[in-house]
Amino acid sequence: MKLWDKGFSIDKQIENFTVGNDREIDIHIAKYDVQASLAHAIMLESIGIITAEELKDLKKGLQELANDIENGTFVIEPSFEDVHSKIEWELTNKLGEVGKKIHTARSRNDQVLVALQLYYKENLAVINDKTKTLFDTLLGLAETHKESLLPGYTHLQVAMPSSFGLWFSAYAELLIDDVYVLNAVSRVVDQNPLGSAAGYGSSFPIDRDLTTKELEFATMKYNVVAAQLSRGKSERSIASALGGLCNTMSRFAMDVCLYMSQNFGFISFPDELTTGSSIMPHKKNPDVFELIRGKCNKIQALHTEMVMITNNLPTGYHRDFQLLKENIIAAFEDVKDILDIFNYSIQQVIVKDIDLNDEKYQYLFTVDSINNLVVEGMSFREAYQQIGGQVQAGTYKPDLGKQHSHVGSIHNLSLDKIREKYPK
Repeated sequence: MKLWDKGFSIDKQIENFTVGNDREIDIHIAKYDVQASLAHAIMLESIGIITAEELKDLKKGLQELANDIENGTFVIEPSFEDVHSKIEWELTNKLGEVGKKIHTARSRNDQVLVALQLYYKENLAVINDKTKTLFDTLLGLAETHKESLLPGYTHLQVAMPSSFGLWFSAYAELLIDDVYVLNAVSRVVDQNPLGSAAGYGSSFPIDRDLTTKELEFATMKYNVVAAQLSRGKSERSIASALGGLCNTMSRFAMDVCLYMSQNFGFISFPDELTTGSSIMPHKKNPDVFELIRGKCNKIQALHTEMVMITNNLPTGYHRDFQLLKENIIAAFEDVKDILDIFNYSIQQVIVKDIDLNDEKYQYLFTVDSINNLVVEGMSFREAYQQIGGQVQAGTYKPDLGKQHSHVGSIHNLSLDKIREKYPK
């Protein structure tokens, strides 16, 4: 069944190319299409297009479909072009003529738009919740390991003293920045496009305020052309936000892989969280974090894809928009999985004791030594030259007892302040 069927058959090769894998992708937005159809039916009854009895029947039919979707028994067979045609057919098959009325005053354009907006809105909230869980885990680890020193690096060279408390809480605070962007994008998608129809509105006296309220959108996309133009803009914004979150997790995963290696040896994980080699029995590979890194890097490329599909399209609907759904939905599903597995795995990290007397860390405290001389009255430049001379001569002796007291430093992590920053 096709919603645009005019009584003739389309070339099969053309049909296969244009439909693509919409049926598989649309399973993800099926429940939202049902929600939007219900709101639309309530609105149609309110303006006299359908009767109260017809609305009652539609509510029952849509609820049955919602139950099938929740139970996993809802299937979009190859005879249907997409989820929208499947739902309309089911309603018509069960309810008769009233099922044919559900499409009144809407187009497949705003039908898919509103279903996607609802999917985006709900899944951004899910990702926000999962990010908060990871944030809490990292702050907990920072508190647990705040006394454990860790060599800090610049240019991958030993630089200055750091700590596991600093490391864990650094990524926790970066997640806050990612949530700021996620929240901004949530506002972008929290606008009801239903009623824009094919992008130019309708001659029916539809009540868009009613559907906005029924679907619990914060507001509506008032201009019907703007509603259609939001297709692509929403996906670009989402891809950017998910990419930012993935950048944080990818860098963290890279740290984990690096710190697990024998040349660093800062952390480890239980054997059950690592994999082995087919020929090297000693190997404990951080495959989960390597896959997190790879998946996150792949998602960071999504924004470019969204831009390239949509950046030069003129006003109005274009079939190019169909290509946005697959990878943006896949990204949502992947990010949710990544957040879950990252949180699960990092909780089991084993922080190792690091011998800072090891020769390779002998210059880790040179800056602290310079600062000691400055406190005693020497100018910074003279102190720098004196400690530098000791390093060159091989006579430098580190002072491991210097306290870093300012906000956000090793001995003053300010974890409570970081927790307070997290958006409510």
